Amino acid sequence: MLQGLADLNLAECDGMICVPKQMVVLQDTTSSANEVAKAGLKFPLVAKPLLVDGTAKSHQLFLAYDCLSLAELEPPLVLQEFVNHGGVLFKVFVVGDVIRVVRRFSLPNVSNVGKEKVAGVFQFPRVSSAAASVDKTDLDPRVAELPPKPLLEGLVRELRSRLGLKLFNIDMIREHGSQDVFYVIDINYFPGYGKMPDYEQVFIDFFLGLAQVKHEKGLCVKPTVE
Repeated sequence: MLQGLADLNLAECDGMICVPKQMVVLQDTTSSANEVAKAGLKFPLVAKPLLVDGTAKSHQLFLAYDCLSLAELEPPLVLQEFVNHGGVLFKVFVVGDVIRVVRRFSLPNVSNVGKEKVAGVFQFPRVSSAAASVDKTDLDPRVAELPPKPLLEGLVRELRSRLGLKLFNIDMIREHGSQDVFYVIDINYFPGYGKMPDYEQVFIDFFLGLAQVKHEKGLCVKPTVE
């Protein structure tokens, strides 16, 4: 899902876009430890279902601290290196040319000391749910500040071109301790827009725009003469 993001043309944008190292596990998780080592992934790893079908199970999120804990996970799934980000997630909603960003609570930072003392798999709730909004909470501005507008516009422009989509959602985090290093951790091709403010008017304008374009194209078609 995130393949190809490493070569995005964002040189003139404010900030840097990265992608965490990740791998897909299709079948046996008991043998995944060797594959994780070969891929160069470092623990802890975020584990999430490969297929998202709208069920509660497809939104389950786990944090695996060691190789042995991988056997407890049910494939198919995606293993992704965990990046400390201050517990804040940015959900970027795209509707045509419109970009809206919403802050959500996310997974807390994991200290190096904590990684050495903790083992096993831990399940997390749906950290990006609407009830987890952080827009009105008193957070450190260095953590809660939204990604720069030029960076978002450049990222969305590149993804819109590559994916051929007008409706999608990006999950982004800011690397803890950094001001301008961001990670794209997920791209949703069929997201729910109920969490986006004023989505009703945004979609009305979007569909009216599509209808207008279709109407104008119809006017440009010359009738055939028999």
